Amino acid sequence: MKTVWRHWTSPRFRVPRAVLVRLGTSLLVLWGAVTVAFAALHLTPGSVEQALVGPNTITPQARAELVAEYGLDEPLPVQYGRLVGRMARGDLGESYQLHQPVAEALGSQLGPSLQLAGAAMALAVAASLTLALLTAGRGRLVRGLSSGIELVGVSIPTFWTAIVLLTVLSFQRGWFPAAGADGVAALVLPAVAVAVPLTALLTQLLRDSLELALDEPFVLTARARGLSDLAVRLRHALRHALLPALTLAGWMFGALVGALVVVEEIFARPGLGRLVLTAVEGKDLPVVMGAVLVTAVLYVAVNIVLDLLYLVVDPRLRGAR
Repeated sequence: MKTVWRHWTSPRFRVPRAVLVRLGTSLLVLWGAVTVAFAALHLTPGSVEQALVGPNTITPQARAELVAEYGLDEPLPVQYGRLVGRMARGDLGESYQLHQPVAEALGSQLGPSLQLAGAAMALAVAASLTLALLTAGRGRLVRGLSSGIELVGVSIPTFWTAIVLLTVLSFQRGWFPAAGADGVAALVLPAVAVAVPLTALLTQLLRDSLELALDEPFVLTARARGLSDLAVRLRHALRHALLPALTLAGWMFGALVGALVVVEEIFARPGLGRLVLTAVEGKDLPVVMGAVLVTAVLYVAVNIVLDLLYLVVDPRLRGAR
């Protein structure tokens, strides 16, 4: 036993242990998300049985057969156990409302949501990097003006930004489509509306981190070697400022996919948010649980990618792992 323990605790197995820990925590996240969603859906007003029946009047016998068909006559712990077991096998079930496999329903709506979330994050990252590099350490006036604009960007509701963009650039100017998800032009306004608050938050964090990095001794050394201000910011200070911004960006992207319902409604775009909203209102348990699982998987995947990016941005972390 001691020999086996020495092998598993040796540096040679450090990476496999880290992978196992990451796998374990990822499974806990998925299980926790499914459990919380199951409990929340059953605690909200209304019942799954009534949602299945709807406004139709049916006989007690037909109602009992319907409830038995979907296993709703079983105790909640039994329903929960069957749900988790089915999901562990990759079976998301069938939608109560749509009468189609949940995997197909989610698959048809996930693409547009990922497209919108990815475009919004790309815009936010590009804009925040540019603004932070231009305003960090530029004096009290520039910093105050930038902070004020960012505060406005964070404070304005996304739906209001979306409505203004839709009114001015679509209805009045006709530059972009008002609805739908066909082509790049239809993606511009929704992506900008979502990117505004993300840009404001990322810029604040990046600028603060850059200003801390610009006060470090290595920056003085780089300037003494004759590097320009832009080169110092891009090649030296930015790398040290990226880690907290990467963490925030990863969290934002993980939360975006399931939180785009308002923008998708305004621009009449297909997406996961609209599907989940309809499913929650109709107590469509399989669709809600499937969407929660997919969103949690995306969140876990983003965090794994972030772990890899940390190693690329800061090589010092490679030895620590």
